[in-house]
Amino acid sequence: MKKAINAWSVPNGVSFEEIFQVISKAGFEGIELNLDKDNISGHSLTMSTGKEVFTEIKQLSEKYKLQVPSISTSLTGGKLSSNLAAERESAKDIIRKQIECAIALGADTILTVPGGMTDKISLLQAYENSLRTLEELKPEIEASKIHTGVENVWNGFFISPFDMKNFIDSLDSPYIGAYFDVGNVIAFSEPEYWIEILGPRIRKLHVKDFKRYSGLNSGGLFVNLMEGSVNWKKVIPALEKVGYDSYLTAELGVMPDCPKYLYKTTSMALDIILGAGACCKIRVERKDN
Repeated sequence: MKKAINAWSVPNGVSFEEIFQVISKAGFEGIELNLDKDNISGHSLTMSTGKEVFTEIKQLSEKYKLQVPSISTSLTGGKLSSNLAAERESAKDIIRKQIECAIALGADTILTVPGGMTDKISLLQAYENSLRTLEELKPEIEASKIHTGVENVWNGFFISPFDMKNFIDSLDSPYIGAYFDVGNVIAFSEPEYWIEILGPRIRKLHVKDFKRYSGLNSGGLFVNLMEGSVNWKKVIPALEKVGYDSYLTAELGVMPDCPKYLYKTTSMALDIILGAGACCKIRVERKDN
């Protein structure tokens, strides 16, 4: 497995040149780029991104030996599941653009988020609409040979790994799988259970950490890697058991006052998580005088 970081962890004013330079220097092997609205940041892809930007990024990728393994997005929202045909068509266009970006940049996976229930859209409607939208896109997804990973987020759509497994299996495509987020289940479940059940459906992985206040369903807060309740000693063997050998992509908030500290400590934490360090828990030993 390799280590990557999502570009949302980098302050908005940073250019593509700068982001590749600092992330490479921190020791990462990959960077996940994002499809965002226009003028969100200096390192976002947009619906109008074209050949000139793709060429620049490819050159930077080669220069800094930093792969772009996947393309995420902030644009889909609840559009996949909408009752409005125009919004579902918009979701399709977003996925098509992500696929275009992936092909141009050498990525093999894109991320999308199903769900989006509201007081006007029930869980059943959201489920059926999301399935129908992806089913309609399936011929294009398969023709592109770019994997579409559906992600589990905090929207009440995938409550258990069986929900996610059944959703993916209903689409019955070798190019539609899971973009599993470890930190998004730790508040109410154990990620190693999800990994065991999702198995080879996992295409890519987001890693973050979450500190429970006490046990399951007790609440908590997101923290830096290695500081939370994720048991990495169980997560990594679970991934190895199901044959996952792609990227662990850290998805963390921005640390605007000291971003290089975030990159370096995250890179070091991923080394420990992946087994490059001596253990999977940081221990502080204090000697009595």
